[in-house]
Amino acid sequence: MEHAVKTVHRKSSIKETRADRIFDIVNTLIMLFIVVIMLYPLYYTVIVSFSDPYKFLRGEIFLYIKGFTLDSYEYMISEELIWTGYLNSIINTVIGTLYALVLTIPCAYAMSRKNIKGKGAIMGYFVFTMYFGGGMIPGYILIRQLGMIDTRWALIIPAGMSVYNMIIARTFYQSNIPDELYEAAKIDGANEFSIFFKIVLPLSGAIIAVISLYVAVGHWNSYFSALIYLNDRNLYPLQMVLRAILVQSQQLKNIDPNSVTPDEMLEMMRKQMLAVTMKYALIIIASLPMLIIYPFVQKHFVKGVMIGALKG
Repeated sequence: MEHAVKTVHRKSSIKETRADRIFDIVNTLIMLFIVVIMLYPLYYTVIVSFSDPYKFLRGEIFLYIKGFTLDSYEYMISEELIWTGYLNSIINTVIGTLYALVLTIPCAYAMSRKNIKGKGAIMGYFVFTMYFGGGMIPGYILIRQLGMIDTRWALIIPAGMSVYNMIIARTFYQSNIPDELYEAAKIDGANEFSIFFKIVLPLSGAIIAVISLYVAVGHWNSYFSALIYLNDRNLYPLQMVLRAILVQSQQLKNIDPNSVTPDEMLEMMRKQMLAVTMKYALIIIASLPMLIIYPFVQKHFVKGVMIGALKG
């Protein structure tokens, strides 16, 4: 015992060499450099969104806000379509995430069980759909025949099942819930539904958080499906609204000056100049909800990614 204590004391008393200090300093500097590279684009987006467009065009903005103004945000807030888009994106994200969980979690649990007959063939069918699909035109024809054009269901139902997410959840059940737990439940007389709802689901908090984040981010950032299936502007998600605003601001360049009054021309010039910094304000507005949500599920997200990477 005394020998062990002396050995530990001897190791703890070893002095740090000059090479060790140099290594620590270089390592710290490299990490700080990487952090700056990752954080600066977000920081730059924030300061530009609050800066004077004229100073931005002259290249004067680099480290801090110049000519503080809220014009970009005031214009965005005054657009009623922005709030409609926010509401549509929230509805699509919430319903789409719940719908995806209802499909993904039970399917992943079933695929994790060893006693499923034809499990290999079923899994092969799922994997096949990851690499081969009907394409955009057959997909549009199907959505139209189902009567889902100009409905939010065209954005929710086709995106309900992700094989990648199902494989991650299946791997979670295979590696984290022991077979002995299922056997004990069977001995106590529990059927498959009781096992799933009373045992598996209460233990699935981490994987549910991971899948929810994956699906929610996908729905929140999605715009291509809305671009194809939606014509009603009142159903546009936020990303489509932001795209429409940017396209509209760019079209101001093509207006004939002789076709408008001087006051209208001045207003259009102001909007065109404002569009320069408004792009950055749009990024902040669109990204803020996900930036707020992510810290609460970060540890579960990292755990889910590692499960899929190591054992998927």
